[in-house]
Formats: sequence, C-alpha cells, structure tokens
Amino acid sequence: MTEPGTTDSTPAGARLQFTRHWDVPAAEVWAALTASDRLARWFGTYDGPREPGGTGLLTMTAEDGATGEPLTVVECAEGRRLSVAWGAPDHWAVDLDLAEVGGATTLVFSQVFRGAADVPDDVALGWHWYLDRLDAEVRGTAAPPAWEEFLARTAPRYGA
Repeated sequence: MTEPGTTDSTPAGARLQFTRHWDVPAAEVWAALTASDRLARWFGTYDGPREPGGTGLLTMTAEDGATGEPLTVVECAEGRRLSVAWGAPDHWAVDLDLAEVGGATTLVFSQVFRGAADVPDDVALGWHWYLDRLDAEVRGTAAPPAWEEFLARTAPRYGA
C-alpha cells in the first residue's frame, strides 16, 4: 500500500501533500497526467486547451453521477509542473511537480486549503485513492480496489 499524505500549515492555509516515486522517466509520468486517454483511465476527462490560462470541461470518470465542471490550467511546464484549479474560486487548486533523477521520477502533489486550519480527511483519502490509480496507470498494473474497499482499508491510517 502506498504512503498516506502529509499535512502542514502554510500562511495561506492547511496543505496536503503526497509524494510518489517511479522508476520511469518524467515524460512517462507526464503522459499519464496529461494524455487524454491515460488521464481518463485514472482520473477524468478534460476537454479544453492544455496551456496556461486555458479553461475546459473536467469530468471525473470514477465518480457516480459526475457532471463536468470548468477547470483552468494555471501553469504548465511540460514534464515538470502542472497547476490546475476548478470548482469555486481556488476550491480545488492542485499543483503537480515532477523531478527526474537518473531516469527515475518523483511526483509531489500539493493542495492548499485556503484559510483552513485542517485538511478534511475525506479529501485526503480521495486524493490517496486517485494517486494510487495514477500509480497503476504509470506502472501498467491493475487499478486499486473500488472506493468502498479502499476506504475500509485505508481510512484508519487517516484517523477517519
């Protein structure tokens, strides 16, 4: 099982971070984060420009009854950094930073909850599950268990 997220406090609010490592080049992880077919397998579909300032429609593929909502690409440095925001202003502002050393890649996922003292457990659990789905996509392995089974196994690690 992958490592849980960590939380800390920043001047802007509570921050949730996850770190994931793969023995593949950053270009492979970047493709899993941005190529339409690969993104759809672990997270959702995005129909819109893939450039800073571009806004399109994000539809989560693993959420029952999900409807699309506007997503804005805040920053996009190919193979290194992707920042996106969707929902109410800055409600879901996510940074994905990649670093490659010797052909292995580290991803640092961050979300700051502006003005909040704590990170909601359900959000931390949700991102943990989605990042495990990303891990399966990058490695070419089976997806993690369905949400309910994942939740039963993982929630105690978050005190939920």
